[in-house]
Amino acid sequence: MQNVVNTLRILEEVAVRQPAGVGELSRVLDLPKSTVQRALRTLATAGWIRPAGGEVTRWVLTAKALHVGRHATGELSLRDAAVPVMEDLRRRTEETIHLAVPEGDSAVLIERLETPKVLRIILPLGKALPVHASANGKAILAHSPPEVIERHLTGGLVQHTATTITDPGRMRAELALIRERGYSTNSGEWRDDIAAVAAPVLGRDGRPVAAISVSVPSMRMTADLYPEYGRLVIAAAATLAERLSTR
Repeated sequence: MQNVVNTLRILEEVAVRQPAGVGELSRVLDLPKSTVQRALRTLATAGWIRPAGGEVTRWVLTAKALHVGRHATGELSLRDAAVPVMEDLRRRTEETIHLAVPEGDSAVLIERLETPKVLRIILPLGKALPVHASANGKAILAHSPPEVIERHLTGGLVQHTATTITDPGRMRAELALIRERGYSTNSGEWRDDIAAVAAPVLGRDGRPVAAISVSVPSMRMTADLYPEYGRLVIAAAATLAERLSTR
């Protein structure tokens, strides 16, 4: 695993410093030259980099990186459209706002605006959230195609805390409730210290492209805040979906 991490770090550094040489990369990344050389050979064989001007001692990126980068433009466009909506939601709630997207069997955080309050829960960008035990995840799962929902339910629902829903029948009822009222909740089902309310951002085909949430330390979340935040995230998600439809 560490070899893979080192290779990716070297690729990122080549992108910043190209044309980049072994000695420079070794010094900047604090890696042995032999490690850098092996990684560069691997990247060259895979088509990610090529010698600069035919010199095998200095390297630049190939067009392959550009091709892969094009696939990220959708996420970047989503984040650009989402930030103003998230800022408005944070202003209204004074709590942390998260934006997550479906990725594989998880919901992955791609943007976060933090609460101004001292007591806060900080989740790193890129964090994968369980779809059955997080507000963002349940909002996405509830509006996913039936076959996706069944795959998750029959694949086993991992218990994270004492309140995690692990029974498929209960989860089906929970997902139906989410679709009916338009928002999902999490009251310590993934982590005891986190409560949240989320709504799905639906694409033109009715499938979820993201979920937007208000996340609060559990000790600060009261029963009356769930429906209040629910109304706000539904409105925010609808606004974001409308913004995306015009792009």
